[in-house]
Amino acid sequence: MTIEPLLEAHWPAVRAIYEAGMATGNATFETQAPAWEAWDKAHLAHSRLVALSDDGTVLGWAALSPVSGRCVYGGVAEISIYIAPEARGQGVGRQLLQALIAESEANGIWTLQAGTFEENTASIGLHTQAGFRIIGYRERIGQHHGVWRNTVQMERRSPTVGTA
Repeated sequence: MTIEPLLEAHWPAVRAIYEAGMATGNATFETQAPAWEAWDKAHLAHSRLVALSDDGTVLGWAALSPVSGRCVYGGVAEISIYIAPEARGQGVGRQLLQALIAESEANGIWTLQAGTFEENTASIGLHTQAGFRIIGYRERIGQHHGVWRNTVQMERRSPTVGTA
């Protein structure tokens, strides 16, 4: 497996993985994957990665979104990470998240945030293993398919960026 920058050419596979995550009902409040142009605009230009199998199949992806347009939050980003159903439980998420952390720090990000449905224990475990800590819960923060959902809020503060 290799980790490479996520490019527009990867979008059909990335979108399919995103849609598979949506289909679980525990990955996102979103109900439809956007077109490439909208996805591209909503994510930071750096820190977009795909995990590729030896034959070039996209196994997973991760990217960052800004949490605010205010300059004071320029080093804070929200993480998205999705793994193809057939690649789950094989360490793809761990390697992809570790690479995303390194990439984010190389680009001046000092805090990564993640909001995860409380039922998504695999994602919570993955983030915890990568050094994220639970900072709180958001109760009934939004409806998903007509059901109020709670989220677990997690963050990882870089030990090297933004420490001065």
